[in-house]
Amino acid sequence: MEKQNPIEEARRYVANAEEVIQKALYDPETKSYKDSKYIKTAGDILWKGCLIALDAVLGVRKGKGRPSIQKYREAASKRDNKLLQFLNIGYDTAHLVMGYDGNKGKKVCDAGFEYANAIIDRCALLAPTT
Repeated sequence: MEKQNPIEEARRYVANAEEVIQKALYDPETKSYKDSKYIKTAGDILWKGCLIALDAVLGVRKGKGRPSIQKYREAASKRDNKLLQFLNIGYDTAHLVMGYDGNKGKKVCDAGFEYANAIIDRCALLAPTT
């Protein structure tokens, strides 16, 4: 089995999250989605895609156990300040506000996608070329 490029894989996750959020049914009158279950799922998928891209650049997954967000922040601060900024906002928006809280506001969800893409795009610039 051929190993998937981590940046392409991360982008695939974003595409999957876009498919999921469509199921949340957008209500233009309230400028929000109707079902938080799909928002939570989309947020989780977005964040997992970000982690794939971050792992390709930061190498945080060495050693035992799961790395904390603090380890990602420390590694990003040493590597690239823009990535750190995107990471902080993307974590809050995609992972916490969408993934945990299921915030149904369209602007919030749009921001989650925007920052997930920003993280992945920045990682694509920083990723080692093979």
